Order: sequence, then C-alpha cells, then structure tokens
Amino acid sequence: MDKLLHTPEGVRDIYNSECAAKLTLQKNLHKVLETFGFRDIQTPAFEYFDIFCQERGTVASKDMYKFFDREGNTLVLRPDITPSIARCVAKYYKEESGPIRLCYIGNTFLNNSDYQGKLKEVTQLGAELMNDDSMEADAEMLALTVECLLKSGLQEFQLEIGYADFFRALVEEAGLAEDEVRMLRDLIQRKNRFGVEEIIGTKDIRQGLKDILLKLPELFGSLEILTFARKSTDNPRALQAIERLERLYRILAEYGYEKYISFDLGMLSKYNYYTGIIFKAYTYQTGEAIATGGRYDALVGQFGKDTPAIGLAIVIDQLMLALSRQKLLQKPEAQDTLLLYRQDCRRQAIALANHFRKEGMHIILQKSNDAISMEDYLAYVKRMEIGGILYINKDTEIQVIDASAGSVQTVSIKELMAR
Repeated sequence: MDKLLHTPEGVRDIYNSECAAKLTLQKNLHKVLETFGFRDIQTPAFEYFDIFCQERGTVASKDMYKFFDREGNTLVLRPDITPSIARCVAKYYKEESGPIRLCYIGNTFLNNSDYQGKLKEVTQLGAELMNDDSMEADAEMLALTVECLLKSGLQEFQLEIGYADFFRALVEEAGLAEDEVRMLRDLIQRKNRFGVEEIIGTKDIRQGLKDILLKLPELFGSLEILTFARKSTDNPRALQAIERLERLYRILAEYGYEKYISFDLGMLSKYNYYTGIIFKAYTYQTGEAIATGGRYDALVGQFGKDTPAIGLAIVIDQLMLALSRQKLLQKPEAQDTLLLYRQDCRRQAIALANHFRKEGMHIILQKSNDAISMEDYLAYVKRMEIGGILYINKDTEIQVIDASAGSVQTVSIKELMAR
C-alpha cells in the first residue's frame, strides 16, 4: 500500500500554492498569446504512433510511451505537440492560404532516462504560425517568446538562435555518412570539440570546411559570431543561413529586444523536422531550456498540406523552477474565505454564501464543530492558505476574523451584505 502513495519516476503531484502559482503563470502567458492574435486548439493526449514516428523528425521510438487499442493499433502518449497541430492544420485548414495562428497548453510525455530527476511529464504552453515563411514571422515568434518570459517575471534571460540548415549544408558538403552525422550532431550538442575532431580529423575534406566543422561547438555569442562564420565558409546554403540571421537580428532590434538575443551556429535540436531558425531560451540557476522553437517548413506537408510553419514552446515546469530559484515566483494571494456557522444559523449562512459567491468571492461553507476551538480553525486556515473566517453564531451578527493578524471584528449580517 505504501508504494501506491508514491508516483512513478519522472512524474509528480503539484498542489496547494504551487499549483495555484502554476495556473496563474499559465493564465498570464496565455493572455500574451491572445494579444498576439493566437487562438486555442486542443489535441488528444494520445495518438497513433505514426504521427510521431522518427521519420517525421520527432523523438526516438524508445523514448515514447506506447500501448495498443482493441484493434491492435500502436498508440503513444504525445511526446511533442507540434506534430499533432501539423496534423490538425492539414485536416481542418487544408484550403486556407492565409496565416493561421494557433496556441495551446498541454502535457507531453517522454520516456527518457538521461539523468535522474528529469521530469517525464511536463506542461508546455506554445504557439504555431502556419502559412507564413517571412522573416517577419520568424521575428514575431521570437518577440512573442521574449514577451512571455518578461510577463512571467523573469528579468535576466537569453534567447539563443541557430539555423538548422547551417549544419546540414556543411555535413552534406563534407559527404559524411548518416551514422557519422548522427554522432557529430550529438557531440556538437554536448559542445565536445575533442569528439568532433576525432570524427572530422580522419576525413578527406578540404581544410576550410574541416576548420569550420571543428569550430561548430564554439560558434556561439553575439553578432560578431555571424561575421566570423561568414568569413569562414563559402558554402552558399551556409551563407544564406547567416544572412537570414543577420536580417532577423535587425528586425528584433526594431522590437527593442536585441539585448536578449545571442547566436549559436552549433545549436541542434532533438527534433529533426526543423528546417530554418531554431532557438532556445535560458536563464540562470537552471541548466535546461525554458523555451524552445523553430521553423519546420516540411512537417505539415507530411500530413498533406504543403505549407511553411514556425512554432515555440515554453516549458512551464522548467520556467517555474527558474522563477522559484530566482525568488521571482509570485505566491498567489489567498482567495478563499471560510464561512463557519452554528447549526441554528444555517439558513442565514446559506443566504450569505450565495450572496458573496454571486459577488465573485470564494466561499467555503462549513458547519462548525463544538469540539474544534477557534484557535484550531485559525491553524487550519493557515495550513490550507485560506484568507480569513466569517463566523455566524447569532442570527443577526457575524464575526470577521483575519487569519494572518488574528484580529476579530463583530458586525451585523445586514451591514456585511451591504458592503
């Protein structure tokens, strides 16, 4: 029985003030998405395996929670929400040629054991912009990410931007085999220059290309990184990627967000469906990204609608952790009031509760127990983070008790209802 009181590894309960803080954060960030014109969409928590199969560029099969329906179809708990929305857009917006702005809040599930303590179920809040391949669309999604992080209360964070095709252009020019590309991708993600050198050093490729591949783990920083990279390659696709990043920076400067922007040309994602810009947001006192995203112009086409797209996802749990460690997580104010009443005052208590609830107050209606003292009730409301007590022990009078200060004021019920 004791085992059943605990959750499996990688998931956890969220309750009381932490749950309230999480819901408040989600509400505030969702409001930002709405102000940018994004509309809500909800997709199922589980879908057919083929929606997320690795050929689409999502996570490896071994990292998914899989099960079967009655017909024997393989289903998975969604490891990622973007492919689900891509499927929806191909189905419900197949003929729409104008921009489509969708947003969501939902949980994702990854059966990943990279290191102990990492959550396998997390809440994501995100947005997807379809049918727009412009530089302005890229900038808007990055600006939206910055706005959300500022709205959360974060004061110091960095939005690192890379470009998926920069890496692809270089490895294709080098003629690397698929397994070598996979190994190189992993080494670059871990900033392992020595491992990269071990692979590249044995290859018969021109020195200039070899040099920039070796430098990929170190190509991160301010705008000067793009200038350095431009001088280090003559690959047309790589140069095109650098030019797009430079133009993107100029637009973000118009938003006034350049201080939050840096570049990482060695940035790679576990999602291979990204085709253009990719980005991750970081802040101090947490090693994981608090937001991720990028352009995925080929994914929706796999479901039958050939259209460009870009998206972002904010990892609410990771953002909560960062805010908490930085002492920036706002504890919601107590909203509830305990309305205690004696048995013979029940009619007045019900009338008063109905009155206050119609006014928008949160009322907990509770018959008093003579075996419980008022001191015990005060201790209870503090434990349960309830704001105060209204105690009816006479037909016409009520005691207003402030739980934090312990002060008591006696007023008439008629006067209280008139406030």
